[in-house]
Amino acid sequence: MTTHALASYRRTLHDHPLAAAIELVCRAGYVARGFVYVSIGFIALLAALDRTPKAEGAMGALEAWPDWPLGYALLWLTGAGLYGFAAWRLLQSVFDADRQGRKLRALASRAGQAISGVVYASLGVSAYGLLDALEDLREVDDQAKARESLEAALAMPGGELMVIAVGLFVLGVGAGNIWQAATNDFCKRMSCDRHVARWVTLLGRAGHLARGVAFLPAGGFLVLAGLNARAAEAQGGLGAALDALERQPFGEAILALTALGLMAFGLFAFAEARYRRMQVDGVVDA
Repeated sequence: MTTHALASYRRTLHDHPLAAAIELVCRAGYVARGFVYVSIGFIALLAALDRTPKAEGAMGALEAWPDWPLGYALLWLTGAGLYGFAAWRLLQSVFDADRQGRKLRALASRAGQAISGVVYASLGVSAYGLLDALEDLREVDDQAKARESLEAALAMPGGELMVIAVGLFVLGVGAGNIWQAATNDFCKRMSCDRHVARWVTLLGRAGHLARGVAFLPAGGFLVLAGLNARAAEAQGGLGAALDALERQPFGEAILALTALGLMAFGLFAFAEARYRRMQVDGVVDA
């Protein structure tokens, strides 16, 4: 943390020890999020350079970690951190830790944060599931698992509409990230000096743009799956969406740039872990 942020945290630790402990857990959540996106981007970059067969989504990236030095320890710590990030999303969405208010735009933002919290909590559960059954999971095709889940969803009454709705939501997330890349003040909730703010803003813009570019085809696949009632249309999530980018004209270059952007998003999460202002004491003491 910066000197100012560290002094503020020390005051919180002295005056509100519980809030200080929760804040530390939430900051660890941003670190975990960063590791996941850096890993997704790194594997996608290797795919663009023909150093690995295909790009991977979040679960594929986590499954690769045990092959790395200290990978099991990293998986344990990241799993815990993902729970921490889910807890922060809970504070943001339910307890309005960012003081967004109750206007329509604020409520929409908080709803998105709630959904994000559920996603990251699920990813944390999956990380620990990998530790319990890693060898079995390595033998299962992630895209086949995703297809089976979609087939079950499509078989439910109104399943097509549900899959289309999820696809439209993912498309909205992708479009929203691109919009944020163009318009957001990424240092609005940061405590950092002007020099640090420049590269934090650059990481935020590049990261959100790449995340949006990656999410658009993933959402499109889901919408097509719902419209055609065929799970095969969904292709298998973020990893398959990145592979789809590679199949476009100049696809290797597009995938490489997107991969670098996803790594930038991960680095931006590291910056948030260090510099983001968190008003946890106001929530805990309320």
